[in-house]
Amino acid sequence: MQITAAVKYAGDPEFKIESLELEPPRANEILVKILGVGLCHTDIVFAGRTDGYPFPAVFGHEGSGIVEAVGEAVTKVAVGDAVAISFRSCGACDRCGTHDPAYCRTMPMLNYIGSREDGSSALSHDAGAVASNFFGQSSFASHALTYEANVVRVDPSLPVELLGPLGCGIQTGAGGVMRSLAAKPGTSILIMGGGPVGLAAVMGAKIQRCDTIILLEPRAERRALGLEFGATHVLDPAETPDLIQAVRGLVPVGLDYAFDTTGIPDVLQAVMGCLGSMGTLGVVGIAPPGTPVPGELSGLMTFGQSIRGIIEGDSDPDAFIPELIDHYRAGRLPFDRLIKTYPLTEINQAIADQHAGRCVKVVLIP
Repeated sequence: MQITAAVKYAGDPEFKIESLELEPPRANEILVKILGVGLCHTDIVFAGRTDGYPFPAVFGHEGSGIVEAVGEAVTKVAVGDAVAISFRSCGACDRCGTHDPAYCRTMPMLNYIGSREDGSSALSHDAGAVASNFFGQSSFASHALTYEANVVRVDPSLPVELLGPLGCGIQTGAGGVMRSLAAKPGTSILIMGGGPVGLAAVMGAKIQRCDTIILLEPRAERRALGLEFGATHVLDPAETPDLIQAVRGLVPVGLDYAFDTTGIPDVLQAVMGCLGSMGTLGVVGIAPPGTPVPGELSGLMTFGQSIRGIIEGDSDPDAFIPELIDHYRAGRLPFDRLIKTYPLTEINQAIADQHAGRCVKVVLIP
């Protein structure tokens, strides 16, 4: 079938809106009409890669929409169901068996190679194949093929077009605090970065009933949002020359948790001096290649501290996305307040606006 998609070519800074051919679903595939798709930093990182990722390519991994067709082996959803689409996992390995699909043994192959497992692509145009299957969906498009492990059925009375970010950015931030760190009531946490992931982490920290929630963020409007969402203190990096002193002034014994969304090496290094006894740093920010693990081994041992790499907030989407929706319905996770919608055809302007801080979270509407 003919679909419309935002296509990225190697070396071209902008996406091109093109008509592509999408194959019909195979036995284990699901065709979804995309109503909305979040724009995530990971999409931009992969779109700018020069290390062998196949181009041209269609990215997008925070899709949501309506099921239009299913392969004969699919039983989880039916035509007409509203779904949010998350990352793909195999469902058969030991990690999936313990409900840890974010650490599926085949996570890279299923999400990051730009094709099906057999090397074929679901997308093409007159010049040949177009890389597909990004996070098992490639949803910067009017339609996408996905899989049972990716989709979570949602209530169609909800704003389905806005639910895609629950499948990655929102579950990464909220889940990083609620699941990966499993922050306990009455504890302290510093969240570095007030983008969509960081602000979702603030919401998650409030849900977990943390007593002290500190947000480090350079943009005043995002600091203000952080306070509305549950932060007890906000810090402007430009006015915080000594992060350790500032945090220790608020929490003299040191933090129980820190959660980094920035990937900035100097911030990561400084925060280790903010952790208290048995404090844990959770990391989701993409640091430059070669960035060393922050801190010193002697300090980690002396104070029993931990550094925790986190993917997708340790989410099991089938269980956690419905939980997030329950928090959203109850007003505890107002992630929709972060969202600004753009037509898919305006993807390049949306990227520029998000990068410039003119919006917090973009959702593209095909």
